[in-house]
Amino acid sequence: MNPSAAIAFPSRARKRSSRGETLCFKAEEKIFGLLNLDVSSQTRLAFKSTPEKFAELIEIVGIRPAPYVGRYHWVALEQLDTLPDGELMELIKNSYEMVAAKTAKAKRSSKVSSRKSSQRKTEFSRRRKH
Repeated sequence: MNPSAAIAFPSRARKRSSRGETLCFKAEEKIFGLLNLDVSSQTRLAFKSTPEKFAELIEIVGIRPAPYVGRYHWVALEQLDTLPDGELMELIKNSYEMVAAKTAKAKRSSKVSSRKSSQRKTEFSRRRKH
């Protein structure tokens, strides 16, 4: 697998961790994938999946729930060649789409609540004047 393939997704950011051995791939400000550059690491690649796909993937040798975030349906691959490239790219694409959709939904709801707050302030100030 070409690890830089995740860079092709829109609204992405790539950042090295403070120790410099992990690349974080983000949709807006939310992580959708982690790539460990240390080939001897127990986890080379981690990404979010659906609950159904998570159950299916962790049955494969070399794939397990990701440390700390497995409860959120993140999987960890011990080696980059655990899955065929095409399937892996599709899973990473799905991870990106899930995270990007959630980020967009959060932005929309924050705009709505901000608008409602502004409307309440306007109504309150009108009442005080009368």
